[in-house]
Amino acid sequence: MTQNLALLSILVPDYAAGIAFFVGQMGFDLLEDTDLGGGKRWVRVAPAGAQTAFLLAKALGDDQIAAIGQQGGGRVWLFLQTDDFARDYAAMRANGVTFEEAPRDEPYGQVAVFSDPFGNRWDLIRFKR
Repeated sequence: MTQNLALLSILVPDYAAGIAFFVGQMGFDLLEDTDLGGGKRWVRVAPAGAQTAFLLAKALGDDQIAAIGQQGGGRVWLFLQTDDFARDYAAMRANGVTFEEAPRDEPYGQVAVFSDPFGNRWDLIRFKR
């Protein structure tokens, strides 16, 4: 039996804002943008070559809107692994991604925390081998 994590849903205020950040600023691929009718879309984005993609879910209703950017409870909960930290850190900064700190070396690798415009906290990380 083979299994893998195919999708991770991430709440966004609207599809255009999600696509603008993940595709425009992060450089992710837009894998699919299908109109499902009634204002709903199936929007998948992912870093190039990634096995797991994000499903951009437009928040509906007060509870979902309140949860935008809070899916990790204020903690870093998304980890973007890179094979070239300096390249990706520089490209992300040049594209307007907001880092909370300067890169640092940890026993597990090189890391810097950044936030997406929705409030989710991420690690850009290059793990030590």
